Amino acid sequence: MAQVAALPPSDEEDLAPDKMSFLDHLDELRRRIIFAVASLAIAFVACFTFSTQIFEFLMGPMQMALPEGGELIATQVQEIFVLHLKMSAFVAIFVAAPAWLTQVWLFIAPGLYGHEKKFAIPFIFFGTMFFLLGAAFSHYLLFPTAVNFLTTFGSEEIAIKPTVSQVFGFYSRIILGTGAVFQIPTVVFVLARIGLITPGFLWRNFKYAILIIFVVAAVITPPDVVTQLLLGFPMIALYILSIGIAWAFGRDRRHPEELDDEP
Repeated sequence: MAQVAALPPSDEEDLAPDKMSFLDHLDELRRRIIFAVASLAIAFVACFTFSTQIFEFLMGPMQMALPEGGELIATQVQEIFVLHLKMSAFVAIFVAAPAWLTQVWLFIAPGLYGHEKKFAIPFIFFGTMFFLLGAAFSHYLLFPTAVNFLTTFGSEEIAIKPTVSQVFGFYSRIILGTGAVFQIPTVVFVLARIGLITPGFLWRNFKYAILIIFVVAAVITPPDVVTQLLLGFPMIALYILSIGIAWAFGRDRRHPEELDDEP
């Protein structure tokens, strides 16, 4: 059995995760939610000052995808004002992404070893990047493709005149859903650091992951094969990337002294 010198107390404290009771975890979760909501509120106020520009930017893909002569309509007097509020809140989620991702990390950090907490900046940076990348992919490609496909079923007898609220509800569901699934590498990074998953586990369950990916794609996108495949294939690529991330950053969660005690 290998013998090793005892670690200095400071090193042991650096390696050991923080000890927290169940109530401490609940209190920490409450604090993080409060800070996250506060950051979203501040971002909302900032975004609302540019609500007109946000409206034009978000509705651009829909207007370009409408058939010739198609138009968006409003059926209630207050609909446009309420829509400006909704769009400002929607964009605030992306503007405040670094802030609420920071709160997510601060909630996770007590369960990590001291030397692993240095990954805070990469987690926040790549989490924000993948979230925005997913939203951009959906805004510029997935959403217009879905709308273009669905509007081809119109005819001279049936004119397609959707309300702006209906369109935004459809748009926001696809954008947020895509942004969320593009977080696969970020989630795998955290789970691999915690030691809950390994690259071998991800590879062995690859066929099940494919099934889950296309089920999720079917939920997020309209009921057509084109947009489901358009979302499914990038998700598969992200899953493969995640296997590499788990291999590069995964860590055995046992204390080094326990590993040295093994024959």
